[in-house]
Amino acid sequence: MSDPVKGSCLCGAVKFSAVLKNEHVDACHCGMCRKWGGGPFMNVMAAAAPVFENDAGLGIYNSSDWAERLFCKNCGSSLMWRMKDNPDQVAIAASAVPLTSEADFRLQVFIDEKPAYYDFANDTRKMTGPELIAAFQSGESIS
Repeated sequence: MSDPVKGSCLCGAVKFSAVLKNEHVDACHCGMCRKWGGGPFMNVMAAAAPVFENDAGLGIYNSSDWAERLFCKNCGSSLMWRMKDNPDQVAIAASAVPLTSEADFRLQVFIDEKPAYYDFANDTRKMTGPELIAAFQSGESIS
């Protein structure tokens, strides 16, 4: 993809544009993501840091030493997860941007933290937390 897509939170207080790397939807099953959004964080990767039209309502939560989560302070929408030392590494909530019918579900991460009470039927690549962290450290492209 090369054309920017427009995205927003549920109430529209936070609006942004982003160029997506592709329309491969990923799911993160880590405990933080599940607590943050009530289930796995379904996301698409940005090709670069999104550009905010209005970020007055944007909240940033420092969720670890290396990453932060962005959300709307007004409606509470979970919007993005990004690396602190690489602001171009951004996972955008899949429902915050329009995706075409070509979008597909490709990857599940932190599969070792997924609770037993749900499963996806899709045949996807699956990575444990340690496998994902090793991929990040080696610079491997995961999406």
